[in-house]
Amino acid sequence: MVDGQGRIRACWRPLLGAFSALGYSQLAERAKRLDRAFEEESVATVLEPSAGGERGKARRPWRCDPVPLVLPAEEFAAIEAGLVQRARLFAAILDDIYGPQELLKRGTVPAKLVFANPHFLRPCSAPVPAAFPRLAFYGADLLRGPDGAWRVLADRCGGANGIGFAAENRALLGRILPEAFRSMQVRALRPFFDAWLGALHAIAREGVDNPRIALLSPGARHETWLEHLFLSRELGLELVEPGDLTVRGGEVFLKTLRGLRRVDVILRRTKGEACDPLEFQHGTGVAGLMGALRTGAVRLVNSPGSMAAEAPGLAPFLPAAAAQLLHETLAMPQVETLWLGDAASRQRVAAAPEAWRIRSAFDPGEAPLSVPPDRLAARLAAEPWRCAATAPVPPSAAPCLVGERLAPAPVVLRVFLVRDAAGSWRAMPGGLAHVLAESDGAIAGPPGQRGAAKDVWVLAEDTSDIVGPPPPRAASLAIRRSSGELPSRVADELYWLGRYLERLESSARLMRALLMRLLRGAALPREVAEMRALARCLQAAGILDAQSAASPPDGGLLPRAIAAAAAPGGALQALVDAVERPQAAVRDRLTHDMWAALAQLSQEGRGKLAASVGLDGLAEAATSMIRACTNLSGLAAENMVRGGAWMFLDLGRRIERAQVTARNVGQALQEPPSRIEAGLRLALELCDSALTYRARYLASVQPAPVLDLVLADPSNPRALGFQLNAVAERLAEIGEVGDSLAATAAVLAARPQVLVDEVMMAPDRDAAAAGLPDALFALEDEIGALSNAVARRYVSHVRARVLGEDEGEAA
Repeated sequence: MVDGQGRIRACWRPLLGAFSALGYSQLAERAKRLDRAFEEESVATVLEPSAGGERGKARRPWRCDPVPLVLPAEEFAAIEAGLVQRARLFAAILDDIYGPQELLKRGTVPAKLVFANPHFLRPCSAPVPAAFPRLAFYGADLLRGPDGAWRVLADRCGGANGIGFAAENRALLGRILPEAFRSMQVRALRPFFDAWLGALHAIAREGVDNPRIALLSPGARHETWLEHLFLSRELGLELVEPGDLTVRGGEVFLKTLRGLRRVDVILRRTKGEACDPLEFQHGTGVAGLMGALRTGAVRLVNSPGSMAAEAPGLAPFLPAAAAQLLHETLAMPQVETLWLGDAASRQRVAAAPEAWRIRSAFDPGEAPLSVPPDRLAARLAAEPWRCAATAPVPPSAAPCLVGERLAPAPVVLRVFLVRDAAGSWRAMPGGLAHVLAESDGAIAGPPGQRGAAKDVWVLAEDTSDIVGPPPPRAASLAIRRSSGELPSRVADELYWLGRYLERLESSARLMRALLMRLLRGAALPREVAEMRALARCLQAAGILDAQSAASPPDGGLLPRAIAAAAAPGGALQALVDAVERPQAAVRDRLTHDMWAALAQLSQEGRGKLAASVGLDGLAEAATSMIRACTNLSGLAAENMVRGGAWMFLDLGRRIERAQVTARNVGQALQEPPSRIEAGLRLALELCDSALTYRARYLASVQPAPVLDLVLADPSNPRALGFQLNAVAERLAEIGEVGDSLAATAAVLAARPQVLVDEVMMAPDRDAAAAGLPDALFALEDEIGALSNAVARRYVSHVRARVLGEDEGEAA
């Protein structure tokens, strides 16, 4: 921020002026708003692998500092030029080591650095179509040293993470702090993503005018999933996991509800060795993917095996490689690194061990270590060629907001580049910077622990022209309103999200109804019967155990059991967890408002249950959850297109509500004919239909009108028949004409009216109503059988489930 004379640099002055006008107390408040905005996006915390790799993952807070890292146009132009050269160099290196291997033949690069590298994938040496680049996306970690020069700390050729977060940081910061953007001309990120998308379209094979492009992610449980989600949303790509793809006849297809859909280009965000289990020993991936890549049936960006160029031990040989392959001198300096397979390099390190950090020669993610002189010889004695040594460099500082003031903190910058449709490299005019949370004053590799992220602002020159990317080649698109273009895995997650949402709402309704009666104190005989029925309903829902449900309502066991169900680790908390579990996997299918409502339900529902004190506090928490669930239902009804995503979400909700309604009404009616009125009143309450009944009949409660309203009325969204009709409609829309599941659902949808007609025709309607529970429980079982058939056909091949667990049989 300041130059060598301690004066504020010109590029920072407008921003600091905007902060002064805003006031630093207000800036601190905006920082809190920014944190809340990330919480709404569920980026409050992110998973981060330990320095040793995938093992030891920890959850760290995610925070974006409201003070960006500002780069003037001429400074960024120099960075871009240097990194474009490095991207060209690494592309040439990959083509050489997987091709003629001239670098190895001439001794420019030691063979051990290639063939002993676990990221050098020999199956990738087979020829690929000439027009397909092995490297089309590149990133570099940079730091600015004490002399003010930018140096390369690490090269990222396998697939630099963080670009999705960079786009999200920019979007949220622009929303929360618009005054800062108005104070200076900041280059937009959108043209870069447009150029990237155009490049992905351009590399599709000839004859494909509208290619299907997918972003391949390891999955929702991986620490990079959220970043991949943001990136797929920014580029408009299909977000898929390896299980969503299959290879048939040498081509790659996406498995959807309507069958297989060919995929033409894959933006690979998985490890290269996790691409194809037939060719690599990782055990995961898409079987046959490498074969499809070799024949040109699909394009992968970047090509598997590109991570081999990231080896730290390769760094000292890059200048010679640039001279041989590019006939150029490297423009951007890098942090000095030595390969310890060389005797002269070992002597340099042994002469001054305190000046070097020892690291793996092959693994760029391994943290450098400071090795004491007395242990250095032992470490290097066996296989010194596996190690590299890097001279640590103290990074420059950038201003960060600490409380209500600015304070300097060391930062590392990651810049991203893509190869555009014309074959030229371009850098994103921005990037992702990280504050170093813990630093000994100098770093020699990937930081062990990162602090807040920072948006990177590249200033635009007043005289520069705005040049956007050319539009991607594409034929005119036909109008499509299909409903089955949904990956089967996503259908599975949405189906169970709908079921768990409905299960949580119905359980909360039952709990609230029971709590309100317990809070009244001394109960009348009718209320005692109602509480027993409600306890049976909660037992059937898995909230209460049999002993607690059968205990006297006026005793102490039942209230204690309800409190235990709402406590951490209890059954109701498990339902909240079950609602949260599939959310990340379907994030790209939900609107922002619906996602925020789901996140709020998970966070506040769990918090209010844990913080509730006494039965009245539990009743209030249950009411909050009911309202949150109904709010989500309204958002889904109004904000989701009636396509495959909405269909499976709604199908899960309707099947669950149908089963719950049949079960609860059956439990409510388990009364002798002389006391059936109490059961009818409870059935109206559980189906949220008491107000409608009073408005229609203005009379005493009678079996036929009540049962018609809660079982058969097609206009009542809480009626059993309404749910079954909706299930039949969804299955007819999802399946083909004459689908057997839709026909089965239609038969079940007619059953509630039959039950109501039987009561109406009975000479003793009270006795007929009291005899319905067995029929309703049988109908519940038939709905469960239909649910199992739906799961077997559409979703059970993905993963079996049981409530509160990751695996098991479908609940």
